[in-house]
Amino acid sequence: MAGSDTVGAFPIGATAVAQRSLAPDLARGAMLLLIALANAPLYLYGPGTFGDGVWVRGHPAVDQVVLLLETIFVRGRAYPMFALLFGYGIVQLLRRHTSSGVDELTVRRLVRRRGCWMVLIGFFHALLLFSGDIIGAYGLLAVLLAEVLIRARDRTLLIMAASWTIPIVLFRTLDSRLTFLSAKASSTPDPLTAAGIRVLEWVHGSIIGAIFSLVPTLLLGVWAARRRLLDEPQPNRKFLLRVAVLGVGLAAVGGLPWALVRASWWDPPSEAVAMLAGVVQTLTGYAGGVGYAAIAGLVAIRVGSGSGSGSGNGSGAGTGVGEARKRPGPVINALASCGQRSMTCYLLQSVVFVAVLAAYGGGLGNRLGLAEIAVLAIVTWTLTVLLAQVMSRRGYRGPAEVLLRRLTYGAPVARI
Repeated sequence: MAGSDTVGAFPIGATAVAQRSLAPDLARGAMLLLIALANAPLYLYGPGTFGDGVWVRGHPAVDQVVLLLETIFVRGRAYPMFALLFGYGIVQLLRRHTSSGVDELTVRRLVRRRGCWMVLIGFFHALLLFSGDIIGAYGLLAVLLAEVLIRARDRTLLIMAASWTIPIVLFRTLDSRLTFLSAKASSTPDPLTAAGIRVLEWVHGSIIGAIFSLVPTLLLGVWAARRRLLDEPQPNRKFLLRVAVLGVGLAAVGGLPWALVRASWWDPPSEAVAMLAGVVQTLTGYAGGVGYAAIAGLVAIRVGSGSGSGSGNGSGAGTGVGEARKRPGPVINALASCGQRSMTCYLLQSVVFVAVLAAYGGGLGNRLGLAEIAVLAIVTWTLTVLLAQVMSRRGYRGPAEVLLRRLTYGAPVARI
């Protein structure tokens, strides 16, 4: 990477690839597959719908199987993982700047400034493409919680994360009674009308919803980063293994009842039981998101790069001093490249989904079923991974990442 010039108190050079930790980037790259699988169905509309915004048509049995698996392993699991990684990244940013001599107060202001720009980017993402935008939600949380994320003691973080389950349950219960809106923008043929609908959906579903639903894993991400659980996974291998098994296991077991309800394979005896199944599915989703992040740490150990997504920083951190380090293979490198450009790849997913599915785009959202939409999501994610790898080989950062950095620091960014 060229240079590390400064603007004011801040170094503006992005972290060199060889100095980046593999596990967080790998987790972000893999997470975007879950994001694609979760978001793509929200563009469906038209005949064939039943309950909770679910579209099953054409091949009902196959669609119901996809719905079952999506509810157990994706729905309510992807965004908690996203929140954890966002919190983790804030600590990495703090560590990087304070090690360069920047005081903590200045870093808090930086986090808030960056969060404000993320809210604006999220607004335009919602206005133009997708009402389920999450960039703005995380930006708002960064603005509101910057001091807590940076200064709170570990014990305080854990207590806040645990106590936040109460508003989560209340919000989940209330939200289940509200009208499902997500498909209305996609089904609107007029782009301007659809844009207005998307903004309203964004405020309710993403901005307000994030305040209630994303805080716990955001705080856990900060706690994990302070212990360098993903930066140095090798010394934390046993802990990560327990978290992965317990987290994903709880998510699978806790998500099954609601998955059966959504797939119309179980008729609960009462509305209260159905609501309870939905709440349990939501709460265990946090365990699933944490478990998925732990799996990324274990994979980083497996490929022999405990602390770098490139060739490593030469310190031996994460794999033992003096221990030989293997270079990650092409698949791992591609996923890490996608993770390093996660905002760009996330936005590209919306571009594809609008072009293919929206009524004012390709209009296929009126015809495809869940199984077909899952295939589209996987193909879209794969293409973004390949694009990210090409950009990495040519030394280009993601344009969305470059934009956010320029807005935050007020200076051009050097190529890597």
